[in-house]
Amino acid sequence: MALWVILCTLAALLLGGLYLLGMFRRQRPDEPPLDKGTIPWLGYALDFRKDSSGFLKRMQRKHGDIFTVLIGGYYFTFVMDPFCFGAIVKESRSKLDFRTFASKLVLQVFGYKAVKASHSIIHASSMKHLMGDGLAVMTQATMENFQKLMLFNLSSGEEKRVWQEDSLFHYCYNIVFRAGYLALYGTEPHQGADNKEKANEQDRVHSNQLFHEFRKYDRLFPHLASAGLPPKDKREAERLKKFFWSVLSVKKSWQKDNVSGWIRDQEQLLAENGVPEYMRDRFMFMLLWASQGNAGPTAFWLLFYLMKHPEAMKAVRDEVDKVLRENGQETKPGSPPIITRDMLNQTPLLDSALEETLRLAAAPILIRAVLQDTSLKMSSGTEYTLRTGDRVALFPHMSVQMNPEIHPEPHKFKYNRFVNPDGTRKDFYKNGKRVKYFNMPWGAGVSICPGRFFATAEIKLFVFLMLSHYDLELVNREEEIPPIDISRWGFGTMHPVNDVQFRYRLRF
Repeated sequence: MALWVILCTLAALLLGGLYLLGMFRRQRPDEPPLDKGTIPWLGYALDFRKDSSGFLKRMQRKHGDIFTVLIGGYYFTFVMDPFCFGAIVKESRSKLDFRTFASKLVLQVFGYKAVKASHSIIHASSMKHLMGDGLAVMTQATMENFQKLMLFNLSSGEEKRVWQEDSLFHYCYNIVFRAGYLALYGTEPHQGADNKEKANEQDRVHSNQLFHEFRKYDRLFPHLASAGLPPKDKREAERLKKFFWSVLSVKKSWQKDNVSGWIRDQEQLLAENGVPEYMRDRFMFMLLWASQGNAGPTAFWLLFYLMKHPEAMKAVRDEVDKVLRENGQETKPGSPPIITRDMLNQTPLLDSALEETLRLAAAPILIRAVLQDTSLKMSSGTEYTLRTGDRVALFPHMSVQMNPEIHPEPHKFKYNRFVNPDGTRKDFYKNGKRVKYFNMPWGAGVSICPGRFFATAEIKLFVFLMLSHYDLELVNREEEIPPIDISRWGFGTMHPVNDVQFRYRLRF
Protein backbone atom coordinates (compact mmCIF):
# COMPACT_ATOMS: atom_id res chain seq x y z
CA MET A 1 0.00 0.00 0.00
CA ALA A 2 2.82 2.39 0.95
CA LEU A 3 4.59 1.63 -2.33
CA TRP A 4 1.39 2.39 -4.26
CA VAL A 5 1.06 5.77 -2.51
CA ILE A 6 4.69 6.61 -3.30
CA LEU A 7 4.25 5.65 -6.96
CA CYS A 8 1.06 7.72 -7.25
CA THR A 9 2.79 10.71 -5.64
CA LEU A 10 5.75 10.43 -8.00
CA ALA A 11 3.44 10.12 -10.98
CA ALA A 12 1.51 13.20 -9.88
CA LEU A 13 4.73 15.16 -9.43
CA LEU A 14 5.97 14.03 -12.84
CA LEU A 15 2.73 15.00 -14.55
CA GLY A 16 2.69 18.32 -12.72
CA GLY A 17 6.27 18.98 -13.78
CA LEU A 18 5.52 18.11 -17.38
CA TYR A 19 2.49 20.42 -17.28
CA LEU A 20 4.62 23.28 -15.99
CA LEU A 21 7.18 22.58 -18.70
CA GLY A 22 4.44 23.00 -21.30
CA MET A 23 4.47 19.42 -22.54
CA PHE A 24 0.68 19.08 -22.60
CA ARG A 25 -0.18 22.36 -24.29
CA ARG A 26 -2.14 21.82 -27.50
CA GLN A 27 -3.48 24.25 -30.06
CA ARG A 28 -7.25 24.59 -29.87
CA PRO A 29 -9.27 24.87 -33.11
CA ASP A 30 -9.81 28.66 -32.79
CA GLU A 31 -6.29 29.52 -31.62
CA PRO A 32 -3.23 30.81 -33.56
CA PRO A 33 -0.54 28.38 -34.76
CA LEU A 34 1.40 27.00 -31.76
CA ASP A 35 5.17 26.45 -31.81
CA LYS A 36 6.74 25.24 -28.54
CA GLY A 37 10.22 24.56 -29.88
CA THR A 38 12.21 21.52 -28.81
CA ILE A 39 13.37 22.46 -25.30
CA PRO A 40 10.77 21.99 -22.52
CA TRP A 41 9.87 25.20 -20.63
CA LEU A 42 12.62 27.23 -22.35
CA GLY A 43 11.07 26.80 -25.78
CA TYR A 44 12.59 29.49 -27.98
CA ALA A 45 14.02 31.60 -25.13
CA LEU A 46 17.62 31.27 -26.33
CA ASP A 47 16.75 32.10 -29.95
CA PHE A 48 14.63 35.06 -28.88
CA ARG A 49 17.30 36.44 -26.56
CA LYS A 50 20.04 36.03 -29.18
CA ASP A 51 18.22 37.98 -31.93
CA SER A 52 14.55 38.79 -31.35
CA SER A 53 14.01 40.35 -34.77
CA GLY A 54 15.65 37.50 -36.68
CA PHE A 55 13.68 34.93 -34.69
CA LEU A 56 10.34 36.68 -35.31
CA LYS A 57 11.06 36.96 -39.04
CA ARG A 58 11.58 33.19 -39.18
CA MET A 59 8.38 32.53 -37.24
CA GLN A 60 6.37 34.87 -39.49
CA ARG A 61 7.64 33.12 -42.62
CA LYS A 62 6.72 29.78 -41.06
CA HIS A 63 3.33 30.61 -39.50
CA GLY A 64 2.02 33.88 -40.98
CA ASP A 65 0.88 37.09 -39.25
CA ILE A 66 -0.09 35.52 -35.93
CA PHE A 67 1.55 32.71 -33.94
CA THR A 68 2.06 31.55 -30.35
CA VAL A 69 5.54 30.58 -29.16
CA LEU A 70 6.90 29.27 -25.86
CA ILE A 71 9.58 31.56 -24.37
CA GLY A 72 10.94 30.82 -20.90
CA GLY A 73 7.80 29.22 -19.49
CA TYR A 74 5.40 31.80 -20.99
CA TYR A 75 3.32 31.54 -24.14
CA PHE A 76 3.56 34.70 -26.27
CA THR A 77 1.19 35.32 -29.15
CA PHE A 78 2.88 37.70 -31.61
CA VAL A 79 0.55 39.67 -33.87
CA MET A 80 2.22 41.03 -37.02
CA ASP A 81 -0.89 42.38 -38.80
CA PRO A 82 -0.88 46.21 -38.34
CA PHE A 83 -4.64 46.42 -38.89
CA CYS A 84 -5.12 44.47 -35.64
CA PHE A 85 -3.02 46.76 -33.49
CA GLY A 86 -5.87 49.08 -32.59
CA ALA A 87 -7.99 46.26 -31.20
CA ILE A 88 -5.10 45.15 -28.97
CA VAL A 89 -3.85 48.48 -27.62
CA LYS A 90 -7.41 49.73 -26.98
CA GLU A 91 -8.75 46.56 -25.35
CA SER A 92 -9.91 46.98 -21.76
CA ARG A 93 -7.53 46.21 -18.89
CA SER A 94 -9.93 43.54 -17.69
CA LYS A 95 -8.92 41.49 -20.75
CA LEU A 96 -5.45 42.67 -21.80
CA ASP A 97 -3.26 44.26 -19.13
CA PHE A 98 0.25 45.67 -19.55
CA ARG A 99 0.78 46.49 -15.85
CA THR A 100 1.30 42.87 -14.77
CA PHE A 101 4.34 42.47 -17.01
CA ALA A 102 5.62 46.01 -16.38
CA SER A 103 5.47 45.60 -12.59
CA LYS A 104 7.59 42.46 -12.71
CA LEU A 105 10.12 44.14 -14.99
CA VAL A 106 10.62 47.29 -12.89
CA LEU A 107 11.02 45.18 -9.74
CA GLN A 108 13.65 43.03 -11.44
CA VAL A 109 15.54 45.89 -13.08
CA PHE A 110 15.19 48.82 -10.67
CA GLY A 111 14.21 47.15 -7.39
CA TYR A 112 10.97 49.16 -7.29
CA LYS A 113 7.85 47.32 -6.13
CA ALA A 114 4.97 49.06 -7.85
CA VAL A 115 1.87 50.03 -5.89
CA LYS A 116 -1.60 50.16 -7.39
CA ALA A 117 -1.41 53.93 -7.85
CA SER A 118 2.03 53.97 -9.55
CA HIS A 119 0.78 54.15 -13.12
CA SER A 120 -1.88 56.79 -12.42
CA ILE A 121 0.69 58.91 -10.53
CA ILE A 122 3.13 58.82 -13.47
CA HIS A 123 0.36 59.53 -15.96
CA ALA A 124 -1.17 62.45 -14.04
CA SER A 125 2.19 64.09 -13.32
CA SER A 126 3.34 63.68 -16.92
CA MET A 127 0.10 65.19 -18.23
CA LYS A 128 0.67 68.19 -15.95
CA HIS A 129 4.39 68.79 -16.40
CA LEU A 130 5.50 67.13 -19.66
CA MET A 131 2.67 68.34 -21.89
CA GLY A 132 0.95 71.67 -22.55
CA ASP A 133 1.98 74.65 -20.41
CA GLY A 134 4.06 72.41 -18.16
CA LEU A 135 6.12 71.36 -21.16
CA ALA A 136 6.92 75.03 -21.90
CA VAL A 137 8.44 75.33 -18.41
CA MET A 138 10.42 72.09 -18.85
CA THR A 139 11.64 73.21 -22.29
CA GLN A 140 13.02 76.41 -20.78
CA ALA A 141 14.78 74.52 -17.97
CA THR A 142 16.27 72.02 -20.41
CA MET A 143 17.41 74.82 -22.72
CA GLU A 144 19.26 76.53 -19.87
CA ASN A 145 21.03 73.29 -18.96
CA PHE A 146 22.03 72.58 -22.56
CA GLN A 147 23.61 76.04 -22.64
CA LYS A 148 25.32 75.36 -19.32
CA LEU A 149 26.89 72.19 -20.73
CA MET A 150 27.57 73.13 -24.35
CA LEU A 151 28.07 76.88 -24.63
CA PHE A 152 29.66 78.01 -21.35
CA ASN A 153 33.16 78.53 -22.79
CA LEU A 154 32.38 79.66 -26.33
CA SER A 155 33.83 82.84 -27.79
CA SER A 156 34.30 84.08 -31.31
CA GLY A 157 37.52 84.29 -33.25
CA GLU A 158 39.46 82.22 -35.74
CA GLU A 159 41.28 80.35 -32.98
CA LYS A 160 37.91 78.95 -31.87
CA ARG A 161 36.95 77.83 -35.39
CA VAL A 162 39.31 74.85 -35.44
CA TRP A 163 37.81 71.41 -35.95
CA GLN A 164 37.33 69.34 -32.83
CA GLU A 165 36.89 65.58 -33.04
CA ASP A 166 34.80 63.31 -30.81
CA SER A 167 32.85 60.05 -30.71
CA LEU A 168 29.31 60.82 -31.86
CA PHE A 169 27.31 58.32 -29.79
CA HIS A 170 29.19 59.20 -26.59
CA TYR A 171 28.92 62.94 -27.26
CA CYS A 172 25.17 62.92 -27.97
CA TYR A 173 24.25 60.54 -25.15
CA ASN A 174 26.43 62.42 -22.66
CA ILE A 175 25.11 65.92 -23.38
CA VAL A 176 21.44 64.99 -23.78
CA PHE A 177 21.41 62.79 -20.67
CA ARG A 178 23.05 65.43 -18.50
CA ALA A 179 20.83 68.29 -19.68
CA GLY A 180 17.70 66.20 -19.10
CA TYR A 181 18.93 64.99 -15.70
CA LEU A 182 19.68 68.52 -14.46
CA ALA A 183 16.36 69.86 -15.77
CA LEU A 184 14.37 67.10 -14.04
CA TYR A 185 16.31 66.36 -10.84
CA GLY A 186 17.60 69.83 -10.01
CA THR A 187 20.85 71.77 -9.82
CA GLU A 188 23.43 72.74 -7.23
CA PRO A 189 22.14 75.52 -4.94
CA HIS A 190 24.01 78.83 -4.80
CA GLN A 191 23.68 82.21 -3.16
CA GLY A 192 24.48 85.32 -5.14
CA ALA A 193 25.90 85.80 -8.62
CA ASP A 194 29.47 85.19 -7.47
CA ASN A 195 28.72 81.59 -6.56
CA LYS A 196 26.60 80.81 -9.61
CA GLU A 197 29.50 79.78 -11.87
CA LYS A 198 30.92 77.57 -9.12
CA ALA A 199 27.53 75.87 -8.83
CA ASN A 200 27.35 75.50 -12.62
CA GLU A 201 30.79 73.87 -12.66
CA GLN A 202 29.69 71.47 -9.92
CA ASP A 203 26.64 70.59 -12.03
CA ARG A 204 28.89 69.88 -15.01
CA VAL A 205 31.23 67.66 -13.00
CA HIS A 206 28.50 65.83 -11.05
CA SER A 207 26.29 65.17 -14.09
CA ASN A 208 29.27 63.83 -16.05
CA GLN A 209 30.18 61.42 -13.25
CA LEU A 210 26.56 60.30 -13.04
CA PHE A 211 26.42 59.69 -16.78
CA HIS A 212 29.43 57.37 -16.69
CA GLU A 213 27.83 55.27 -13.94
CA PHE A 214 24.53 55.29 -15.85
CA ARG A 215 26.25 53.93 -18.96
CA LYS A 216 27.68 51.05 -16.95
CA TYR A 217 24.16 50.12 -15.86
CA ASP A 218 22.70 50.76 -19.30
CA ARG A 219 25.10 48.24 -20.84
CA LEU A 220 23.90 45.59 -18.38
CA PHE A 221 20.23 46.48 -18.78
CA PRO A 222 19.13 44.08 -21.59
CA HIS A 223 20.60 41.01 -19.89
CA LEU A 224 19.36 42.16 -16.49
CA ALA A 225 15.83 42.48 -17.89
CA SER A 226 15.98 38.97 -19.33
CA ALA A 227 17.59 37.54 -16.15
CA GLY A 228 20.68 36.57 -18.14
CA LEU A 229 23.49 38.21 -16.17
CA PRO A 230 26.48 36.13 -15.03
CA PRO A 231 27.35 36.38 -11.29
CA LYS A 232 30.06 39.04 -11.72
CA ASP A 233 27.72 41.32 -13.68
CA LYS A 234 24.92 40.70 -11.17
CA ARG A 235 27.16 42.02 -8.40
CA GLU A 236 28.02 45.06 -10.48
CA ALA A 237 24.33 45.67 -11.24
CA GLU A 238 23.50 45.55 -7.54
CA ARG A 239 26.32 48.00 -6.77
CA LEU A 240 25.04 50.40 -9.42
CA LYS A 241 21.45 50.13 -8.18
CA LYS A 242 22.54 51.09 -4.67
CA PHE A 243 24.61 53.96 -6.08
CA PHE A 244 21.61 55.42 -7.92
CA TRP A 245 19.20 54.82 -5.04
CA SER A 246 21.57 56.94 -2.94
CA VAL A 247 22.37 59.70 -5.45
CA LEU A 248 18.73 60.14 -6.45
CA SER A 249 17.33 59.71 -2.93
CA VAL A 250 14.51 61.81 -1.66
CA LYS A 251 16.73 63.28 1.08
CA LYS A 252 19.33 64.47 -1.43
CA SER A 253 16.69 65.91 -3.75
CA TRP A 254 15.57 68.21 -0.90
CA GLN A 255 19.05 69.78 -1.03
CA LYS A 256 18.78 70.73 -4.72
CA ASP A 257 17.47 73.86 -6.42
CA ASN A 258 15.18 73.86 -9.46
CA VAL A 259 13.87 70.31 -9.00
CA SER A 260 11.13 69.86 -11.58
CA GLY A 261 7.47 69.68 -10.65
CA TRP A 262 7.41 66.30 -12.39
CA ILE A 263 9.80 64.85 -9.81
CA ARG A 264 8.41 66.74 -6.81
CA ASP A 265 4.77 65.84 -7.49
CA GLN A 266 5.44 62.14 -7.98
CA GLU A 267 7.52 61.87 -4.82
CA GLN A 268 4.79 63.60 -2.83
CA LEU A 269 1.99 61.48 -4.29
CA LEU A 270 3.88 58.27 -3.60
CA ALA A 271 4.40 59.36 0.02
CA GLU A 272 0.68 60.12 0.32
CA ASN A 273 -0.03 56.59 -0.96
CA GLY A 274 2.07 55.06 1.81
CA VAL A 275 5.15 54.19 -0.26
CA PRO A 276 8.18 54.11 2.12
CA GLU A 277 11.06 56.48 1.49
CA TYR A 278 13.55 53.78 0.46
CA MET A 279 11.12 52.60 -2.21
CA ARG A 280 10.59 56.18 -3.42
CA ASP A 281 14.38 56.39 -3.90
CA ARG A 282 14.14 53.36 -6.20
CA PHE A 283 11.25 54.92 -8.05
CA MET A 284 13.48 57.93 -8.83
CA PHE A 285 16.02 55.60 -10.43
CA MET A 286 13.31 54.07 -12.57
CA LEU A 287 12.23 57.54 -13.72
CA LEU A 288 15.81 58.44 -14.65
CA TRP A 289 16.13 55.48 -16.99
CA ALA A 290 12.63 55.95 -18.38
CA SER A 291 13.22 59.64 -19.14
CA GLN A 292 16.85 59.55 -20.31
CA GLY A 293 17.56 56.03 -21.57
CA ASN A 294 16.48 56.67 -25.18
CA ALA A 295 16.75 60.41 -25.91
CA GLY A 296 20.55 60.49 -26.26
CA PRO A 297 20.77 57.42 -28.53
CA THR A 298 18.00 58.88 -30.72
CA ALA A 299 19.92 62.17 -30.99
CA PHE A 300 22.94 60.16 -32.12
CA TRP A 301 21.07 58.45 -34.95
CA LEU A 302 19.43 61.71 -36.04
CA LEU A 303 22.72 63.62 -36.30
CA PHE A 304 24.41 60.62 -37.92
CA TYR A 305 21.76 60.37 -40.63
CA LEU A 306 21.85 64.14 -41.24
CA MET A 307 25.64 64.08 -41.64
CA LYS A 308 25.37 60.98 -43.83
CA HIS A 309 22.86 62.73 -46.13
CA PRO A 310 24.03 66.28 -47.03
CA GLU A 311 20.72 67.21 -48.68
CA ALA A 312 18.88 66.37 -45.46
CA MET A 313 21.41 68.32 -43.37
CA LYS A 314 21.01 71.40 -45.60
CA ALA A 315 17.21 71.26 -45.54
CA VAL A 316 16.97 70.86 -41.76
CA ARG A 317 19.71 73.44 -41.03
CA ASP A 318 18.02 75.97 -43.32
CA GLU A 319 14.76 75.38 -41.46
CA VAL A 320 16.46 75.85 -38.07
CA ASP A 321 18.16 79.07 -39.23
CA LYS A 322 14.85 80.36 -40.61
CA VAL A 323 12.99 79.70 -37.36
CA LEU A 324 15.72 81.41 -35.32
CA ARG A 325 15.79 84.39 -37.68
CA GLU A 326 12.00 84.85 -37.75
CA ASN A 327 11.90 84.76 -33.94
CA GLY A 328 14.73 87.26 -33.49
CA GLN A 329 17.12 84.60 -32.14
CA GLU A 330 19.92 84.53 -34.67
CA THR A 331 23.07 82.93 -33.30
CA LYS A 332 25.73 85.49 -32.37
CA PRO A 333 29.08 85.21 -30.57
CA GLY A 334 28.57 85.41 -26.82
CA SER A 335 24.79 85.57 -27.20
CA PRO A 336 23.22 82.08 -27.30
CA PRO A 337 19.70 81.94 -28.74
CA ILE A 338 16.66 81.38 -26.55
CA ILE A 339 14.71 78.50 -28.06
CA THR A 340 11.11 78.19 -26.92
CA ARG A 341 8.49 75.48 -27.18
CA ASP A 342 6.64 77.59 -29.79
CA MET A 343 9.77 77.69 -31.94
CA LEU A 344 10.10 73.91 -31.72
CA ASN A 345 6.58 73.65 -33.16
CA GLN A 346 7.64 75.47 -36.37
CA THR A 347 9.85 72.71 -37.82
CA PRO A 348 7.98 70.24 -40.05
CA LEU A 349 11.20 69.03 -41.73
CA LEU A 350 13.02 68.45 -38.44
CA ASP A 351 9.90 66.69 -37.13
CA SER A 352 9.87 64.42 -40.16
CA ALA A 353 13.61 63.71 -39.91
CA LEU A 354 13.21 62.82 -36.23
CA GLU A 355 10.24 60.57 -36.94
CA GLU A 356 12.18 58.88 -39.74
CA THR A 357 15.07 58.33 -37.32
CA LEU A 358 12.72 56.74 -34.81
CA ARG A 359 11.19 54.57 -37.53
CA LEU A 360 14.62 53.17 -38.30
CA ALA A 361 16.11 53.00 -34.80
CA ALA A 362 13.32 52.55 -32.23
CA ALA A 363 12.32 48.94 -31.63
CA PRO A 364 10.14 48.44 -28.54
CA ILE A 365 8.10 45.29 -27.97
CA LEU A 366 4.59 45.96 -26.62
CA ILE A 367 3.31 43.24 -24.28
CA ARG A 368 -0.08 42.61 -22.66
CA ALA A 369 -1.06 39.85 -20.25
CA VAL A 370 -4.23 38.01 -21.35
CA LEU A 371 -6.50 38.04 -18.27
CA GLN A 372 -9.48 36.37 -19.98
CA ASP A 373 -10.07 34.66 -23.31
CA THR A 374 -10.16 37.42 -25.94
CA SER A 375 -11.28 37.27 -29.55
CA LEU A 376 -9.08 38.92 -32.21
CA LYS A 377 -10.15 39.35 -35.83
CA MET A 378 -7.37 39.58 -38.43
CA SER A 379 -7.57 41.78 -41.55
CA SER A 380 -8.02 38.57 -43.56
CA GLY A 381 -11.29 37.96 -41.70
CA THR A 382 -10.00 34.97 -39.71
CA GLU A 383 -10.86 35.16 -36.02
CA TYR A 384 -8.62 33.77 -33.27
CA THR A 385 -8.91 33.40 -29.50
CA LEU A 386 -6.13 34.64 -27.23
CA ARG A 387 -5.93 32.24 -24.29
CA THR A 388 -6.17 33.32 -20.65
CA GLY A 389 -2.74 33.26 -18.99
CA ASP A 390 -0.82 33.88 -22.21
CA ARG A 391 0.80 37.12 -23.30
CA VAL A 392 0.12 38.97 -26.53
CA ALA A 393 2.96 40.97 -28.09
CA LEU A 394 3.51 43.47 -30.91
CA PHE A 395 6.86 44.23 -32.56
CA PRO A 396 6.10 47.32 -34.69
CA HIS A 397 9.67 47.78 -35.92
CA MET A 398 9.34 44.68 -38.04
CA SER A 399 5.64 44.55 -38.82
CA VAL A 400 5.11 48.28 -39.49
CA GLN A 401 8.19 50.48 -39.44
CA MET A 402 10.28 48.31 -41.79
CA ASN A 403 7.33 47.04 -43.83
CA PRO A 404 7.96 47.92 -47.53
CA GLU A 405 4.23 47.86 -48.25
CA ILE A 406 3.79 50.77 -45.81
CA HIS A 407 7.19 52.49 -46.15
CA PRO A 408 8.77 52.00 -49.59
CA GLU A 409 12.53 51.41 -49.43
CA PRO A 410 12.27 50.98 -45.65
CA HIS A 411 16.03 50.67 -45.05
CA LYS A 412 16.72 54.10 -46.58
CA PHE A 413 16.72 57.30 -44.53
CA LYS A 414 14.34 59.80 -46.16
CA TYR A 415 14.20 62.96 -44.07
CA ASN A 416 10.92 64.14 -45.63
CA ARG A 417 9.15 60.75 -45.56
CA PHE A 418 6.52 61.93 -43.06
CA VAL A 419 5.76 65.40 -44.45
CA ASN A 420 3.95 66.66 -47.53
CA PRO A 421 5.41 69.54 -49.61
CA ASP A 422 3.00 71.97 -47.91
CA GLY A 423 4.25 70.96 -44.44
CA THR A 424 1.28 68.78 -43.48
CA ARG A 425 1.70 65.22 -42.23
CA LYS A 426 1.46 62.33 -44.68
CA ASP A 427 -0.94 59.41 -44.45
CA PHE A 428 0.25 55.85 -45.01
CA TYR A 429 -1.47 52.90 -46.66
CA LYS A 430 -1.15 49.16 -47.08
CA ASN A 431 -3.01 47.43 -49.91
CA GLY A 432 -4.95 50.64 -50.45
CA LYS A 433 -6.20 50.81 -46.86
CA ARG A 434 -5.06 53.59 -44.53
CA VAL A 435 -2.77 52.39 -41.72
CA LYS A 436 -3.38 54.17 -38.41
CA TYR A 437 -0.35 52.78 -36.58
CA PHE A 438 2.38 53.42 -39.17
CA ASN A 439 5.15 54.29 -36.68
CA MET A 440 5.14 53.24 -33.02
CA PRO A 441 8.42 54.28 -31.33
CA TRP A 442 6.56 55.42 -28.20
CA GLY A 443 4.22 52.45 -27.86
CA ALA A 444 0.46 52.98 -28.09
CA GLY A 445 -2.79 52.94 -26.13
CA VAL A 446 -2.74 53.01 -22.33
CA SER A 447 0.98 52.16 -22.26
CA ILE A 448 2.13 54.91 -24.63
CA CYS A 449 5.18 56.75 -23.29
CA PRO A 450 3.85 59.62 -21.13
CA GLY A 451 7.11 61.56 -21.55
CA ARG A 452 7.24 61.43 -25.35
CA PHE A 453 6.63 65.17 -25.81
CA PHE A 454 9.41 66.08 -23.39
CA ALA A 455 11.80 63.59 -25.02
CA THR A 456 10.99 65.05 -28.45
CA ALA A 457 11.58 68.60 -27.19
CA GLU A 458 14.86 67.52 -25.56
CA ILE A 459 16.18 65.98 -28.80
CA LYS A 460 15.06 68.93 -30.93
CA LEU A 461 16.65 71.47 -28.56
CA PHE A 462 19.95 69.60 -28.83
CA VAL A 463 19.75 69.50 -32.63
CA PHE A 464 18.81 73.20 -32.76
CA LEU A 465 21.91 74.11 -30.78
CA MET A 466 24.23 71.79 -32.70
CA LEU A 467 23.06 72.96 -36.14
CA SER A 468 22.90 76.65 -35.25
CA HIS A 469 26.34 76.77 -33.59
CA TYR A 470 28.47 74.22 -35.42
CA ASP A 471 29.54 72.93 -38.76
CA LEU A 472 29.34 69.14 -38.51
CA GLU A 473 30.79 66.32 -40.56
CA LEU A 474 31.74 62.68 -40.27
CA VAL A 475 35.50 62.10 -40.07
CA ASN A 476 35.06 59.31 -42.61
CA ARG A 477 32.64 60.69 -45.17
CA GLU A 478 32.11 57.16 -46.52
CA GLU A 479 31.16 55.89 -43.05
CA GLU A 480 28.77 52.94 -43.24
CA ILE A 481 25.73 52.73 -40.99
CA PRO A 482 27.08 51.06 -37.84
CA PRO A 483 25.63 47.65 -36.95
CA ILE A 484 23.15 47.65 -34.08
CA ASP A 485 23.46 45.87 -30.75
CA ILE A 486 20.83 43.17 -31.24
CA SER A 487 20.69 42.43 -27.50
CA ARG A 488 18.65 45.65 -27.17
CA TRP A 489 15.74 44.59 -29.40
CA GLY A 490 12.55 45.41 -27.52
CA PHE A 491 14.02 48.06 -25.19
CA GLY A 492 13.52 51.28 -27.16
CA THR A 493 16.11 53.01 -29.36
CA MET A 494 18.86 50.72 -30.60
CA HIS A 495 22.53 51.33 -29.78
CA PRO A 496 25.36 50.97 -32.33
CA VAL A 497 27.89 48.22 -31.76
CA ASN A 498 30.71 50.67 -32.49
CA ASP A 499 30.86 54.44 -32.17
CA VAL A 500 31.35 56.84 -35.08
CA GLN A 501 33.89 59.67 -35.16
CA PHE A 502 32.71 63.15 -36.14
CA ARG A 503 34.12 66.65 -36.03
CA TYR A 504 32.60 70.02 -35.33
CA ARG A 505 33.63 73.68 -35.32
CA LEU A 506 31.93 76.98 -34.58
CA ARG A 507 30.04 78.53 -37.47
CA PHE A 508 30.91 82.08 -36.34
